[in-house]
Amino acid sequence: MGRAYEVRKASIQKTGAIKAKTYSTFAKEIYLAAKKGTPEIESNVVLKRMVEKAKKAQVPSDIINRAIEKAKGIGGEDYHEVVYEGFGPGASTLIIKTLTDNVNRTVGMVRAAFNKVNKSLGVTNSVSYNYDYLAILSFKTEEEEKVFESLLEVGIEPVEFDKVDTELNISIHPNDINKTKDVIESIIPNVEYEVDEVGMFAKDEIELSSEDLEIFDKLYKLLDDIEDVTEIYHNVKDRD
Repeated sequence: MGRAYEVRKASIQKTGAIKAKTYSTFAKEIYLAAKKGTPEIESNVVLKRMVEKAKKAQVPSDIINRAIEKAKGIGGEDYHEVVYEGFGPGASTLIIKTLTDNVNRTVGMVRAAFNKVNKSLGVTNSVSYNYDYLAILSFKTEEEEKVFESLLEVGIEPVEFDKVDTELNISIHPNDINKTKDVIESIIPNVEYEVDEVGMFAKDEIELSSEDLEIFDKLYKLLDDIEDVTEIYHNVKDRD
């Protein structure tokens, strides 16, 4: 099974996440999807898929609807996706995805987190070249051969295609995720995705000494506590 899938599934299965941050993140993502396209679910496939993910994460309907309505208006917040790259203890690296309406505030908070553990932010591409940008889908099926053949027919060649027991795990280029879902759902109309994510996954993992691991965990928590931070990717083994 692909490591990218394992890492992402472990992260998704964490149960202690703060609901307020989850709701806030989905609200921003939905707003951004609605703002970039049309703010109508049925005519905006990106928005439709994001709303489906929010509902699966049990985000209340009123939060979803408010985000869409806000995107229809003029003025108010204008969120931007900004990604930062940084160096942790030992040979650890991190990629921090944020959604923010105030870039100066967010970069200041991210930089402060690194400064507190005497580590530093890097420039663009100083870290990300060691990561793969992938979309990952996982679901239960006995139709893996049909799915694979149908993907090839529409010009999609999976980066990873693994079957474990009844669960099929597919890694693809992020630009292909909606077309891939269309193929899957034409074969399995009521498919339930166990994993449905787009992210950055380290090509190689590293292990840290106990001292460096303590510093890394502190840095991770400082970053995770920042409201504008929506995802943190890293290369440290056995750390979600």
